Amino acid sequence: MKFDLPVIILKGLILLPNNELKIDVIIDKNILDTSEMLHDSKLLIVSDLDALEETIDLENLPKYGTIAKVEQKIELPNGMMRLTLFGLERVSIESYLQDEKNLDAIVKKITKFSINKKEEEVIIKKILKEMEEYVKDLPYVSNSLLETIKNIKSLSKLTDIIAPCLQIDVKRLLDYLLCLNPIDRSTMILEDIYQEKEMFKVERNLDVKLKKELDESQKEYLLREKIKVIKEELGENNLIENDLDGLNKRLSELKASSFIKEKIHREIKRYESLPATSPEISIVRNYIEWMLDLPWNDYTIDNDNLIEVREKLDASHSGLEKVKSRIIEYLAVKQLTNCLRGPILCLVGPPGVGKTTLAFSIAEAMHRKFVKISVGGVNDEAELIGHRRTYLGASPGRIISSLRKAKSSNPVFLIDEIDKMTKTFKGDPASTLLSVLDPEQNKYFSDNYIEEEYDLSKVMFIATANYIEEIPEALKDRLEIVYLSGYTEYEKLDIAKKYLLPKICKEHGINYDCIVIKDEILLKIIRCYTKEAGVRELERLLASIVRKIITSLATRRINMNKFIVDAKKVEEYLGQSLYSYHKPRKTDIGVVNGLAYTYYGGDILPIEVSCFKGTGNLILTGSLGEVMKESALVAINYIKSNYKMFKIDYDKLINNDIHIHVPDAAIPKDGPSAGIALTTALISLFTDTKIDHKIAFTGEITLRGNILPVGGLKEKCIGAARSEIVKIYIPFDNQKDLEEIPEEIKQKIEFVPIKTYEELYKEMRKNNEKNR
Repeated sequence: MKFDLPVIILKGLILLPNNELKIDVIIDKNILDTSEMLHDSKLLIVSDLDALEETIDLENLPKYGTIAKVEQKIELPNGMMRLTLFGLERVSIESYLQDEKNLDAIVKKITKFSINKKEEEVIIKKILKEMEEYVKDLPYVSNSLLETIKNIKSLSKLTDIIAPCLQIDVKRLLDYLLCLNPIDRSTMILEDIYQEKEMFKVERNLDVKLKKELDESQKEYLLREKIKVIKEELGENNLIENDLDGLNKRLSELKASSFIKEKIHREIKRYESLPATSPEISIVRNYIEWMLDLPWNDYTIDNDNLIEVREKLDASHSGLEKVKSRIIEYLAVKQLTNCLRGPILCLVGPPGVGKTTLAFSIAEAMHRKFVKISVGGVNDEAELIGHRRTYLGASPGRIISSLRKAKSSNPVFLIDEIDKMTKTFKGDPASTLLSVLDPEQNKYFSDNYIEEEYDLSKVMFIATANYIEEIPEALKDRLEIVYLSGYTEYEKLDIAKKYLLPKICKEHGINYDCIVIKDEILLKIIRCYTKEAGVRELERLLASIVRKIITSLATRRINMNKFIVDAKKVEEYLGQSLYSYHKPRKTDIGVVNGLAYTYYGGDILPIEVSCFKGTGNLILTGSLGEVMKESALVAINYIKSNYKMFKIDYDKLINNDIHIHVPDAAIPKDGPSAGIALTTALISLFTDTKIDHKIAFTGEITLRGNILPVGGLKEKCIGAARSEIVKIYIPFDNQKDLEEIPEEIKQKIEFVPIKTYEELYKEMRKNNEKNR
């Protein structure tokens, strides 16, 4: 007889006939119409043993299942329904029928086996007897089971009730479901009972043996001793001997000096002599493992093809001539001498300019291993040079750990963010790095845990920092400083076209030639959606555009041979513009343009000055830092001491309150470069002279009117060019920095070097007279 039943597939659960099972199902009519499926109150329960696989393979499901009736349904407040199922009988499954919502099956009842009544009674009696002993011997089996089964006269029903109560796994339980003959199932029941009783007997004997061997002070080693006794019972008590053989073999193959090998040999002998219960045995074993894992005399062979090295560096990074030339010089001299200490470079620049990726490219071009540690925020020197072995849980520091990971004693070793180390009562990690980054000392580097000298002289150390001022002077003295300044808009454009877009398209599986982004569109993305010195955010934005194009392809909204990204598409994909740089305000009295070097590069710094009746007070607003406040004070006092030269009424200076404001008050501003801009704004106010809004100033002023040099001139000039500035007054000593400024910037801006403010004042007066 065949009939159709709705199916529930259980993951990792088995329901046998004459047993009860509670399950929770999700009430979701889009997936499973629970009320309709359970209309007949009978279900087919099928088990899938693979609990991790989400998709159901109908062909691999068992060909037998259990018909169950729903004894109880309870709707839970979390949107689920709890079903209490009771197994009725086994059935064979002819086929499965699946539609969008439900899964049904055509099933056929199984012909019952005929059993001799006498034989059935004997088997039942035997099983009940064994179960009594089983329940009596095993403390984790409930006594209520005996009450349940003592009056059962059906062998089939008895085996189905007992099987789930045994200490067996799900796979074995499935065997019970698939076994149709009750006599065969009774044999399986007896086998499992005997096996479980024997295992419990062995375990009990082990416990008794252990209790005799251990006293109260050794209870913490109970688990270890159990393992030991088990190994003895299995005849595997020669594990230590095998371990020693393995360690001695590794020692014989180790590339290290005879002194190091002798040290490891002594530690192995000590390990052999320690008792298995000694708490020190794991410490000694761990130390031996570290000593054997270190690449004492393992070196990779450098790439001697200098042309290939240069090509690889050029292919991965645009520009950066100084650092590339330094790598080529190092390899060239090493080829000639075959003995040269590794250079210790420090790449200094704002985030995102490619310091870390450049270090990785250097390793790749030289055919060396690459390892990296970050020391930003590190305040414990033990993180770098390890802990003494006397401490519990001691381990080597990051330097030695990285060399173990590299499996080479001459990798390219990147130490990231050395300007962000902190000094506390725990230690001074910067001082610890002195011995690592000093070419005269790192040949004899010693880690607290290893306790033996390790030669770091062949390692090529590359450090990175954002601000050179924050690198400790003693550490800075040991480094070759290489500056990686922020990119200009046109450098970013070149990087986007040559490096970023091809790389992104390759990672996303799309042909680069299919996407067309014109230069003006890339410049719009750079100017309106990024505000950074590097290209990280630009890469994320370009990746976002490529993903959206691929999504449109996948959903077949577009058919693409060439996809053109225009300004409209940019706004659709990236939204409205995020940033707008300062634009020069109209020419006005008491308003000038300073230049700022921010975390994201350069920008103009509008400065406004006004005065009103008062007592000569100086009011400063706009989130100014201490340095800028002092610059403002120096500027006003310089003007007071030279008021005759500037033809200013002194009464105006002492009988008016002066208010200096720098817009964008929510953004903190500080730095020694706004002195001449503040002075010019004040003179403009008190002489009633307008300053051209397309002129900018940078430089610090002293009380004697001398103009001091400033930093970040390249970034400031890039920001000025973006803001349509046509002339910049710079300190005379900053002329040397003009070499770093890109040619396209020099063509847009006129640079006027000045030594003193008097010189600047005369120049400004001359220009004003010309304009009249």
